[in-house]
Amino acid sequence: MYNPKETKKTQKEMTKTYMQVAQGQFQILRFPLEKNEKLQAWDAADEYLLNSLEDKCEIEKEPKILIINDSFGALAVALSAFKPCVVSDSYISQSATRNNLQLNNIEVESVGLFNSLVLPQEKFDLILIKAPKTLAFLEDLLIRLQGNLLAHTQLIVAGMVKNLSASVWKLMARYMGETTPSKAVKKARLIYAQVDVGREVPENPYPVCYLLENTNYQICNHSNIFSHKSLDIGTRFFLEHLPQDQKYQQVVDLGCGNGVVGLIFSEKNPDAELHFIDESFMAVASAEQNFKQAFATRNASFIAGDSLTGFTECSMDLVLCNPPFHQQNTVGGHIAERMFLQSQKVLKLGGELWVIGNRHLGYHVGLKKYFSRVEVLVSNTKFVIIKAIK
Repeated sequence: MYNPKETKKTQKEMTKTYMQVAQGQFQILRFPLEKNEKLQAWDAADEYLLNSLEDKCEIEKEPKILIINDSFGALAVALSAFKPCVVSDSYISQSATRNNLQLNNIEVESVGLFNSLVLPQEKFDLILIKAPKTLAFLEDLLIRLQGNLLAHTQLIVAGMVKNLSASVWKLMARYMGETTPSKAVKKARLIYAQVDVGREVPENPYPVCYLLENTNYQICNHSNIFSHKSLDIGTRFFLEHLPQDQKYQQVVDLGCGNGVVGLIFSEKNPDAELHFIDESFMAVASAEQNFKQAFATRNASFIAGDSLTGFTECSMDLVLCNPPFHQQNTVGGHIAERMFLQSQKVLKLGGELWVIGNRHLGYHVGLKKYFSRVEVLVSNTKFVIIKAIK
């Protein structure tokens, strides 16, 4: 949980953590906490959305509000007086929301937290969505939100202009009703949709299932899975070079996505016990379904969490990892760096971390900070697989 001693900064640095909006001033931090954090925990779209709601919330007495895809809890904190429901596919986002509520002396129970797999049952006057990175996730949400709508419900999607493609507008119009854009402010925009009670909503196509190439395994992916319709080329390259050895008994598929890497590793190493970990609730659910469908009786654990937090040190033989190089819409290497550090801690002496990444990301540089031996196993024009030994 939030520790004040870990976040002491100079007054100049502290100003970057305070958000001033119509609802008041709030301190909002990014999580996991990083030393000398340079990135802000909210963006201009959050500010624009919150400032636009001042009149709406006064007109509508005690409106029922649903917030979706709130990165670090900025919207939930600012609107906590309305006791909103908050839906996220991110374990880290939920953790950040709890911590930021506490940081602002707001009862955590004032906000109802839901993961992306099960939406709340109530009807809402306002539905506020921060535009997700994945269009499929937005489509899935808009279809599943039909049961939460009233005739007067207003849905607002907020995002930076660069993240609001024409496809976002089309999805809102198709599943909700007529859309109206706001003016752009600080490169942010709001898209309003009013419910069209006469619209027809098609059946939800998610999760998407396909037969994994060169196998008999049926792979089912929830909507927020990267490359949810087919096997991506990076994973395909990793699968071709996974190790096979009896020495690997306790194995982690870190940032598991749909679990295909761990699944194929288990095929090659049937005695190994697998641990699937991802911060996406949909990823963990997909991995669990795919693994259990392939190997009904094999031991495995499935954890939605913050990397390897909570794992016993020196307990694993092997960590397999395809690190993400973005958090929400922010690109950076900090997530991979954290995965490398935590992997070093949980691996036994002589344990191995196998990492795949785009060649230009230069993961070997970060790995050399934490591991005694780092070697390139195989590469092609686009990807490199690196083995780091503790």
